[in-house]
Amino acid sequence: MRLKYIISVLTICILSSASFGQEALGMGAKLADKIVGQIGDEIVLLSDIKARELQMLQNGEPIDANTECLILEELLFEKLLVNQAKIDSIEVPDDMVNQEMEARINQIAAQMGGVEKLEDFYGKSVAQIKAEFFEQIKKRLLAEQMRDKITENVRITPKEVEEFYNGLHKDSIPYINSKVIVSQIVVYPIVSLEDKKKTQDQLNNWREEIIGGVKSFQTIATLYSEDPGSRLNGGDLGWQSRGTMVPEFEAALFALEKGEISPVFETQYGYHIVQLLERKGDNYHTRHILRTPQVSDKALMRSAELIDSIHKEIGRGTISFEEAAMKFSDDDASKQNGGLIVNPYSGDYQWDIQNLNDIDPQMSRTVNSMKVGSYSSPALYDNMFEQKKGIRIVKLVEKTKPHKANLKDDYTLISTAAANAKKQQVIDKWVNSKIGTTYVRISDEFLKKCSFKYQWVKVG
Repeated sequence: MRLKYIISVLTICILSSASFGQEALGMGAKLADKIVGQIGDEIVLLSDIKARELQMLQNGEPIDANTECLILEELLFEKLLVNQAKIDSIEVPDDMVNQEMEARINQIAAQMGGVEKLEDFYGKSVAQIKAEFFEQIKKRLLAEQMRDKITENVRITPKEVEEFYNGLHKDSIPYINSKVIVSQIVVYPIVSLEDKKKTQDQLNNWREEIIGGVKSFQTIATLYSEDPGSRLNGGDLGWQSRGTMVPEFEAALFALEKGEISPVFETQYGYHIVQLLERKGDNYHTRHILRTPQVSDKALMRSAELIDSIHKEIGRGTISFEEAAMKFSDDDASKQNGGLIVNPYSGDYQWDIQNLNDIDPQMSRTVNSMKVGSYSSPALYDNMFEQKKGIRIVKLVEKTKPHKANLKDDYTLISTAAANAKKQQVIDKWVNSKIGTTYVRISDEFLKKCSFKYQWVKVG
């Protein structure tokens, strides 16, 4: 797919990890539901446990005889947080709930193959699904806010970090992959106005043929579109939601009526025509044809000559790599950092070598054969995200060896783990204090077979 998706990391993959209701069990199976736990006014149903167990199976997580007990205790903890949040008058605005709901529904729809399949599976419209699960999402956000409140004053000192690390069993110390810091200077050939016009004219001709019934949209997309992700599907992008595609693309499609084909428009990926197949609120189903203007050999040669001269100036020492990146690089994301490339996984400059290979295999292969401080010769570069061809020089700024985590090289990682452990201690103390002043009930079935971390029900 050539269009840039906005990738957000979601911690929960279903509308509510507590429950999807009986529908989550799949294939219309009916469950004799019953209450198996209660915290204050908050109840835990057997179907809640089964739904979460199903989610674990779908995620490939191991299931054993103790799984139901572990899930029940997780749910009891969540209900305790919600119960206390109500007592403390913690509020979650409806806008926040709706935003979270939208994000989760969009992810489920994408996993299931579109909004229509999601609606078919549940036998309800998206609006009905949102209404049904609104309260569950609100309670999940309440629980998260309550948990944050409990641990808001937790601070970790360097001495505590050291004590935490020294207290770890040697087999539990994580193994850290090699990490690199890399810089780049990229020069992209300038596409001439003549080449741009050729591409626009080509798309306009195809648009007229489609509207006139001479050829179908799907046929032209399959034969000529340069979007590999949709080309074999006749340009079909499936169901998406507002904010998924780049602004220029969505501006064009939201101006269309169902079945209409847009005029030719430009994005950072090239020129498009798009047809709106269907729209439901902020969700839409489209197909498109993408063409990118071809860079002439002459333009590519001029870029090669420019970056070659930059490479020589760096070699002579008349300009540093960092200065050259800021002055000459066409990569806006890295040039202001002196060419340093930010890792989107972590937000800093360090890259796990596997992450780098996933995002930029060309870069990964290049730095594997380099020494720290050295830089490569100019080489052709395919920017897979923006679908541009350019020429690039790469510098290996730093590289660590694979190793077991230690305080010197991995202090931030260990500090985070130590802080989380301290927060858990605070939470454990809080839970134990609240159990004694809160109405708690667990069904005899689970009391008999489960050994819980917390003493939810007093014995004797």
